[in-house]
Amino acid sequence: EGDKIESESESPEIPEMPLVCLTDFQAYAQKHLSKSTWDYIEGGADECFTRDDNITAFKRIRLRPRYLKDVQEVDTRTTVQGEEITAPICISPTGFHCLVWPDGEMSTARAAQAAGICYITSTYASCALEDIVATAPRGLRWFQLYMQSDKQLNKQLVQKVESLGFKALVITVDVPKLGNRRQDIQNQLDLKMNLLLKDLRSTKERNPMPYFQMFPIDASFCWNDLSWLQSITRLPIILKGILTKEDAELAVKHNVHGIIVSNHGGRQLDDVLASIDALAEVVAAVKGKMEVYLDGGIRTGNDVLKALALGAKCVFLGRPILWGLAYKGEYGVEEVLNIIKNEFHTSMALTGCRSVAEINQDLIQFSRL
Repeated sequence: EGDKIESESESPEIPEMPLVCLTDFQAYAQKHLSKSTWDYIEGGADECFTRDDNITAFKRIRLRPRYLKDVQEVDTRTTVQGEEITAPICISPTGFHCLVWPDGEMSTARAAQAAGICYITSTYASCALEDIVATAPRGLRWFQLYMQSDKQLNKQLVQKVESLGFKALVITVDVPKLGNRRQDIQNQLDLKMNLLLKDLRSTKERNPMPYFQMFPIDASFCWNDLSWLQSITRLPIILKGILTKEDAELAVKHNVHGIIVSNHGGRQLDDVLASIDALAEVVAAVKGKMEVYLDGGIRTGNDVLKALALGAKCVFLGRPILWGLAYKGEYGVEEVLNIIKNEFHTSMALTGCRSVAEINQDLIQFSRL
């Protein structure tokens, strides 16, 4: 009893039990964030069926471990777009990190750099891009772009991120219109977001970002517009939000460099396939002509292994990064990444994989349940 009281008085913010898995961070974040911030992060579209199915779908996949293999040395390293990362676990673009931690995206960028993985910075970052780059100059960064109706603004932003050393452009394709997020409507969150953005803009007069506002996303942007984008940048272009073989084939035809199979964390169109269920179809369609990644529902090292077994080159984490940030800023994000990297290392060793190249479809089977 005495120990318990002492630890509480020292630091009531830090929980007594160590956080040992990603869902522990979720529980911590839910307890400590405001209701509207929590609802914004956790929310999904409509009935949240796809949001939840992203997680459930992984549980429909069973592992087929191979034993008596020398797994003394297990190497989790891989590459994305030719750049080495310490494990195939990177950070998905999510907006407004300042909502959960004062330093926002700067903390996230430092954690990614420390972990040796890729961080996709969102168009809706709440820190200036210059500051994000300056705080983690050696980090591998991609930039997520929402296409706006104003071509000039798109061009300015693309040239800016290219000059700042971002290594790829990630075009989010699944938001020609914002999904129907019931909690946010209930919490009148659009109002709060616009106030937040206004505050952010006024604090950045020295570095005005004209494109930094809740601009209307260009609902007319289509396949033929990609050639314009390719004409203004040398960066590889990755499409985020592809879920079908038809679109995957079009991506090949239009010479893009990668696909992130994603349903926006179940926040856009409800009742689409879970990301992991759409993965195999997309991988088969691109026939090895580009890298395919996945986000949505990754919570454990086993999930990472299953995604790689089905052909993903790498997975991306969205909400769990925000949970880590809410826990302890950059150190919380580092903890989240370390936990899932260690779990993945264990998953590899216990299935008999010494390198990510050895992870293949023979390791999994879909359960009939």
